[in-house]
Amino acid sequence: MAKWARHDTREWQVKRRERTRHLIELGGLVVKAGLVDLTDDDRAVLFGAFLAVAIMLRGDQRDEALIRWRRRGKRAFDEESLPNAR
Repeated sequence: MAKWARHDTREWQVKRRERTRHLIELGGLVVKAGLVDLTDDDRAVLFGAFLAVAIMLRGDQRDEALIRWRRRGKRAFDEESLPNAR
């Protein structure tokens, strides 16, 4: 049954798998950033932090924040891909 489900090509099923994969990848970023450990896996703290980021992104500093965070994220991804990276 599970094997069949992975090969189900009905549109709604494909979209569901894509959404699930997307959510798993986002969760992986939360773990990769160390937020789970830093907050002792406190979901309320994590959600509050995400809400604070959302407020910032609705404000006047949106563009500057996106540039700064994108640069920092790309640098972290690049450092991770280097041999002998942490």
